Amino acid sequence: MPDKVKTKMIRVHIMGKEHLVPEGLTIMKAMEYAGYRFIRGAGCRAGFCGACGTVYRLKGDYKLYFELACQSAAIDGMSLTQLPFVPANKATYTVRLIKETGNPILKFYPEVARCVSCNTCTKACPQQLEVMDYIQAALKNDIEKAAKLSFDCIQCGLCAIRCPAEIAQYHVGQLARRVYGKFVKKSNQLNKRLNETNKGKFNSELDELMKMDKAAIKQKYTERDLESLAKKK
Repeated sequence: MPDKVKTKMIRVHIMGKEHLVPEGLTIMKAMEYAGYRFIRGAGCRAGFCGACGTVYRLKGDYKLYFELACQSAAIDGMSLTQLPFVPANKATYTVRLIKETGNPILKFYPEVARCVSCNTCTKACPQQLEVMDYIQAALKNDIEKAAKLSFDCIQCGLCAIRCPAEIAQYHVGQLARRVYGKFVKKSNQLNKRLNETNKGKFNSELDELMKMDKAAIKQKYTERDLESLAKKK
């Protein structure tokens, strides 16, 4: 029998305590290997939901780095801290009542005017979005640009953690996209689907789902034909 290949172990510091973990694991899996149990801050575990924001430093490097724990590999000598929740003030508004005149961004998020263009928010973004640029666009009432630049935001909140002006950038981007959808970009597909819904096209399917138990709904979801559904669009 050939000799078993030995797994290389690396040292990581989690919440200030040193652990040996196998090389090649994501930060999330390395933490679980070390005995940490994720109750919050795990989310989808393999995509881009934004729940597993992580801050870390590398040995001999003073900089702070920001990543998603499920996407980034653990590095030998890294010291990391998990961020299970990133609180930030979110404005309360009703999209249908927002007027097209004026700057709705500044109305609900006046702190945007405090942006000092330091670009720290952009450096913190694990999606490599131009966060500062969409905040500046929102400040200038360029809703289309703010919406498009923030389109891939996953609401992880890491930008807000670093912002010296205390701006909740990810909430600002969300509002920009909603306003853009209402006033600037009209979706023909959405209008078509709304008309179909109002005419009762999907009533029979909804009635069928309402009569199913949880197990039957799960089975229907698992066995759905995605190709056929795509062709119906």
